[in-house]
Amino acid sequence: MLSAGREQTVAVRLRKWTREEYDRLVAAGVLGEDERGQLVEGEIVEMSPQSAAHATAVCLVEEALRRAFGEGFVVRVQLPLALGPESEPEPDVAVVRGGPRDYRDRHPTGEETVLVVEVAESTWRFDRERKGKVYAEAGVGEYWILSLEERVLEVYRGPGGGGYREELRYGEGDAVVPLARPEARVEVAELLP
Repeated sequence: MLSAGREQTVAVRLRKWTREEYDRLVAAGVLGEDERGQLVEGEIVEMSPQSAAHATAVCLVEEALRRAFGEGFVVRVQLPLALGPESEPEPDVAVVRGGPRDYRDRHPTGEETVLVVEVAESTWRFDRERKGKVYAEAGVGEYWILSLEERVLEVYRGPGGGGYREELRYGEGDAVVPLARPEARVEVAELLP
C-alpha cells in the first residue's frame, strides 16, 4: 500500500519491431490490406490518407523522375525499402539502381537507393526529422521533400552523422539536378500540382 502523497513510478517500454517481424505480420495478414503502414525505427507508423493534391504530386514526381533517370534505374512508387534491421519505410517515390527483377526476392537497400522523395502536406515534420534520419543512416545519397503547402522542394544531400550535411531549397521557378543523374534537370514546377 502506498502512503498518501507518494506515487509509484513504473518504467514504460515500447516494443520495437524488426523488419523480419514486421514482414511476418504483413504476410500473416495481421495488418489488413486496407491498413497502410510502414516500419520506421522499429515502430509501425500508420500512413495518412492521401488528398487529391498529394496523389497528383506523387504522379507528377514519378513522371519527372522516369524522364530524368531512364534506363538503369527503377522508379518505385510507395513501395518498401529495406533500410536496416528496424526500418522498412514506403516513401512516396524512390529511385533505385538496376531493373525491376533485381528486387523480385527482396526490397532495395539504402546503398541501392539513389533518391527518395516524400510529398509532404501534413507530415512534413515527421518526413524531415524521423524519415530523414532513417534515409541518411541507411546511406541514401539524396532525399527530397516536396512541400505542397510551401510549394518548395527541400533537397538533402551528404548522408552522415544521423542526418544530412547539406540542405537546399528550390522554388517553383527553379530546377534541380539529381546527384545520380547530373545530365538531367528536374523543374520544380513540374512536380507541383
